[in-house]
This record gives sequence, structure tokens and C-alpha cells, in this order.
Amino acid sequence: MKGGKLIIFSAPSGSGKTTIVRHLLEKTDLNLAFSISATSRPRRGKEKNGEHYYFMSLSEFKRHIKNDDFLEWEEVYRDNFYGTLKTEVERLWAEGKNVIFDIDVVGGLRIKKKFPDQTLAVFVKPPSVDELKIRLKKRSTESDDKINMRIAKASVELATAPQFDMIIKNYDLDTALAESYELVQDFLSSKNEE
Repeated sequence: MKGGKLIIFSAPSGSGKTTIVRHLLEKTDLNLAFSISATSRPRRGKEKNGEHYYFMSLSEFKRHIKNDDFLEWEEVYRDNFYGTLKTEVERLWAEGKNVIFDIDVVGGLRIKKKFPDQTLAVFVKPPSVDELKIRLKKRSTESDDKINMRIAKASVELATAPQFDMIIKNYDLDTALAESYELVQDFLSSKNEE
């Protein structure tokens, strides 16, 4: 696999990475396309297959693992697998796009390791774990048990921040959006180191 550049945004749930990624996708000068992840988890709310995720059964996901169809994958929670299909990245590169990811920290670091010179890996840091909990509760999409599971995982994810190329502190959304845009713009205008 060889193609354009890869931009990864990773963070604990509720840190604002999805909001930042959506903002960057609106900036046409960046020539970005969103990498839709595959997942074995059930749909939430108004999520659509092929738009928010590629939803698969657990057995279908495991078949893709066995066939080495993923660039990266992980069992994020029990029987909830997430991954990036190689065909998804190849499709976007064939369109001449730079690929942007909104994925968990483990998946983000795996992609960075596979494509070190053409990847920018950004960690979005929340103001605090307490603030994360408030943001997750405001979403009203998950039970208290699920929220507590995400909060417990957040501490582990926060410890990975130094392994990323850059850390964006999302204490103020407008500042985080501006910093993210500048960071991605600088990365895309630099030459690939080959």
C-alpha cells in the first residue's frame, strides 16, 4: 500500500476528536477524505452503514481479520471490534485524497508504525477526566455502565499521548480547531520523506 498522506486523530471518548475531524473535513484546501471504520458493535441512534461505520456481524468481522483485510483492528470492548479496512484507505487514495482518521489510540499508533513517514498522529487531550464524564453524560447515548467503562479506559489512553507526533489540548474548542487546522496544513504542505 502506497498513496497519499494519513492524518490520525485519537483521544478518549468525549475529548472532541470527532468535532475536530468534522471541522477539518469542511476545509476543502486540505483535500481530506474520512476513513470510515468497520465495527462489530450495534448501531447507535441515527447512525448509517457506510456513512458512520461499516457495521458487520461479529463473525463477519472475524472473517476479515482472518483474511488480513484490516490495516489495523482492535477489540476495544468485549465483542466490540473496530478496524480500518485496507480497501477503504486504497479507495480514498485512488480518489487522490489525503485520509483522515478518527480512531482509538491503539489503532492510531498501529497505523503510524506502518506508515511512519506519511502519517501525522495527533492526540486530542481533554481538560480533565471529570470533564470527559460530563461530556459523555450530555450525549445521552449510553448507559452509566458504558460511560464508566469509557472513563476507566480514558486513563490508560491519556498515558499514550507522548507516543503521538503532536498533542492538541482541547480546553477551548475554537483554539483546538484553529491549532488542528494549522498543524494539518503544515504537514500536508511538507514533502514526504522517502
